[in-house]
This record gives sequence, C-alpha cells and structure tokens, in this order.
Amino acid sequence: MNEWSLLKEYENYYFPKMNLMITGKCNLNCLHCFNAKDNAPLNTELSYEQVLNILDQAKEIGVHAFTITGGEPLVHRNFLDIIKAIYERDMFVFELNTNGLLINQKMLDVFKEIGCRPLIKISFDGIGYHNWIRQHPKAEELTIKAIKLCVKNGFRVKAQVQVNRKNVDVMMETAKMLNEIGVDEMRIIRTTEAPRWEKNSPQSSLTIEEYYTTMLKFAEEYTRSDMKMVIDVWQFLRLYPYSKVYELVPIACSKDEFNIRIPMCKGNRGMIAVSSHGEVVPCLQMSGYFIEKGISLGNLFKTPLKELVTSSPYLDLAMAPLLKQILENDKCANCKYYKVCNGGCPALGLLYSKDVNFYHEDITKCYFFENGWYDKCNEALKNWRLSKKMDL
Repeated sequence: MNEWSLLKEYENYYFPKMNLMITGKCNLNCLHCFNAKDNAPLNTELSYEQVLNILDQAKEIGVHAFTITGGEPLVHRNFLDIIKAIYERDMFVFELNTNGLLINQKMLDVFKEIGCRPLIKISFDGIGYHNWIRQHPKAEELTIKAIKLCVKNGFRVKAQVQVNRKNVDVMMETAKMLNEIGVDEMRIIRTTEAPRWEKNSPQSSLTIEEYYTTMLKFAEEYTRSDMKMVIDVWQFLRLYPYSKVYELVPIACSKDEFNIRIPMCKGNRGMIAVSSHGEVVPCLQMSGYFIEKGISLGNLFKTPLKELVTSSPYLDLAMAPLLKQILENDKCANCKYYKVCNGGCPALGLLYSKDVNFYHEDITKCYFFENGWYDKCNEALKNWRLSKKMDL
C-alpha cells in the first residue's frame, strides 16, 4: 500500500506545506530586494545537513509539500541533492521561486527523472526594464531563454513581475510576449516602499491609487484581448481567461460565510515558512521585517519543529483568528466592510503599522472599499463574471 493512502495522525497542529528558504544568497543584486547579493548580513545559507534535518522534522509533523525559495535557491551547491532528498522522503515540491538564470537542461532532466514537476515561478520585470531592476546586463535575455526552456520541457511557468512608476507602461507589451511564449500565469506585484528600493530608485513606488488605477486599466484591456494567461494582480484582482471570470482579492468571503474563527491569513495557517536562519515566520514576506526589528517567533535549530507547531509564539500568530484582530483593532471592529475583507493581508498590515502591530488593518484594502473600487472594477470588467460578490 502506498504511504500516501495511509491514515496518519499527529499530536501537533497540521500544516501540509512548507515555504523553505534554503539560502539567502543570490547571484543578482536587485534594486528592490532585501536578499540582494551585496546585503551580507542577510546572505545566510542552510547547510545540506541542516536542510536534511529540516526535512526530517517536516515529515514528522505531516508536511508533504514544499515551495523552495531563496535568495536564489539554485546557487546552493546542493540544490539538486535537496530536491532529491525531498522526494526520497515521499514529499514533493509544488513551487520553485527563481530568477531563472541558472536553469539549464541538465537540471530539468533531473527534475523529470525523479518526478518533480513544480510550478516554476520566474522573476521578469518588464520588457526593457528587467536588466535595470536586476542589475545585470543580460538578465532579460537569459530570463526569457530560461522561460522558453521550461515551457519546451513541459513545465508550467508563472512570471512574477514587479510593477512601479518606471515600468508600468510596458505591462501589456510584457503580457503579450509572455503569453506568446507559453507562460501559464503572470503575477504583477507592486514594488513596495522598502528602504533598499527607496534608496536605489526614490519615489518610484506607485501609490495605492496609482496602482489600482493603472492595473484596472491594464485588466480592462486584457479582458478585451485573446490572451490565455491567468493574471494575478497582487492583492487586487485575478483574471481567468478560459472561463472569463474575475476575482477581486479584497473580498475574502461573503457576509454569510464570515466566521470569527477563520484564521487572519489562510495561507499562514496552511504553510510554515522557514528562513535561511532557521527562523519560523508566518510568511517569508515578513522575514526581512522580523530581522530588522529583532523579532524571533522560534528557531527550529533551537526548538524542535514539532514543539513549535504544538505551542509557541509562532503558532499563536499563524493561527490567530479574526476574533483576535477584532478585539485588538477598533477600526476593524467598527468597519462595515470587515465581514467581507477580513482585515486584508496581515503582512501588509504589519508593514504599514507605525509600531509592531500584528493586528493592524491592511490600509490597501481600506482604500479599496472606502473609495469605491468595488464598483469601479465591476464597471470596467462588466463583460466578464465576478466570482464572488460583495453583499453588505
């Protein structure tokens, strides 16, 4: 009998997935990234032995699926050994985050040999701008080559695109190119006002209003095209061309579905994030902030992972229900939109709070609801069907 078909019981809380940063090192020096090559204090790396230790601990608590990330995970000298070790433990990789520059046929052949078929998420920041953001004279050429190689070998590719005031005007041109070469999904991410980005390209971040305005215009044009890529505009909207359906991300649930026991972040509740320091965090998007603030919710080289998912400060935060936010946040408690937005993204709430407040509201979602963007989106995308309506 296959081990996957056996009933398993765990004494700890069950987390099916792990987002594992095997290295903080990178072969690029991107203008916006806290894990850039020249940021030495953050360029830590897990040894092969440490990774094996993590895999064994993960298997013990019921983890069966991994996102492998960095830094740039392919710079780890034992990258392929780590992938093999995951499969040797009857676990699998469902996502790989990479800049793509080190992808080659040999790597893809090894993946196919061991049955590793992840969604390969490759960074690409727009035609004519990728070299600049990635600080590499051939980044655009090499990244497109890597994407084409993955598609040729039958791997699904998700292009992750930073958008800002510099490159926003080439998003549609970029989408057409990516669609043409066979990319499955394009994820457009607003470049946030991180200290490194502000230093390297001052005043280049789109304001929330600019982001919504330009991305809705992009989405409206996209729905009139014949392109088939799924579009995920980070924390705003998603487009599904085959079914002609759009989803508004700020709508977390319908009013009738609201339950104060729902986790503040469903992603946190389903996936443990482990940094290249061995720190456990609700999501890796928070890891740089935690390092900067000197916050530790637990380290699995000091405390066994099983203990951390049984009782710990990490667990308290990862499993925090909406009730906790309502009790800690008067604005959310008194907001008529809370039952549909559920407070938004906790990571963004933390980023925009003036102090270390894990229960702060996500102001990007406040802006969406308080300034009529629900109606604006529905009017612009009226030829498609909205997946979940707001019922107040």
